[in-house]
Amino acid sequence: MPRLGTVQQKIPCAFTTELRQEAATKRPNQSYRVLANGELSPTALAANIHQAVATEKVDGTCCYVTNYKEFTWNIDSDFRAVPDAWIPAHGVAQSEGRPQPDENGHIPGWIPVEKGSKQYCWHLSAVNYETGSALVLRPSSGKQLLEITVIPLMELLEQTLELIGTHINGNPYGLGSKKQPLHLLVSHGSLQIENPPPLDLMDLVAWFKESEEAKVEGIVWHCANGVLVKLHRHHLGLEWPLLRPFLSTRPLSINVDLTKFTWDFEANSSFVALARLHGKQFDRVKDIAWEDIES
Repeated sequence: MPRLGTVQQKIPCAFTTELRQEAATKRPNQSYRVLANGELSPTALAANIHQAVATEKVDGTCCYVTNYKEFTWNIDSDFRAVPDAWIPAHGVAQSEGRPQPDENGHIPGWIPVEKGSKQYCWHLSAVNYETGSALVLRPSSGKQLLEITVIPLMELLEQTLELIGTHINGNPYGLGSKKQPLHLLVSHGSLQIENPPPLDLMDLVAWFKESEEAKVEGIVWHCANGVLVKLHRHHLGLEWPLLRPFLSTRPLSINVDLTKFTWDFEANSSFVALARLHGKQFDRVKDIAWEDIES
């Protein structure tokens, strides 16, 4: 089976694209749209996309788990200043020890989420540095069943994940509430699509419009050589977010047992709140009953 890649660069579209001078569906102030045409891109063909693993594109903010090493970089004045601890993403071209921009003028990189950082408080709500653990949403046993569980950060080392939740990207999945926010990490490639459509633009449009499984932000194909290519609903002129995205309608079990940890978690943390629901199941991800936690 093709191996699942990590997100270290902007993922290109699986199809060649064209610009149209009309209002975008993705960004309200954008006066043009980037739409896919019917031709697979050279990148997708070279990576043998026909044998790739099709996975759900999750609407969140990208994270990378790695051992932190202090890093200082003096970047040229042509680019925006970056924090001292910024590190370039894997695969960024280098020239004389300096990271170089890609064809779009971007230099992707990572900034460490430090304990106590107010700027990244929602990231920190999904991890606990003292125990070296993270709250992860992932597939479980049973048809379409997902679970929220605690995973050691060492098991996620060098992986990239998507942070989703109450205060991320308008919360398209309906997780948590203002009173009890909930943020979770989802490993890239973990939500595989069981019945992906053929790699034909018209078939893909029909699938996105008609299938319950297709109520997703898009598809990311993980190719055997590690290359990732995607197709966003906006590439087809389709709306996102949706009223009932597929992820939020899947059944969910809570597997958060904190008794194996000797460290005390903060009483108001999501870890403790979910531990009170350990062993419970819900018909839908968005149905987590926070009232049950407080009773």
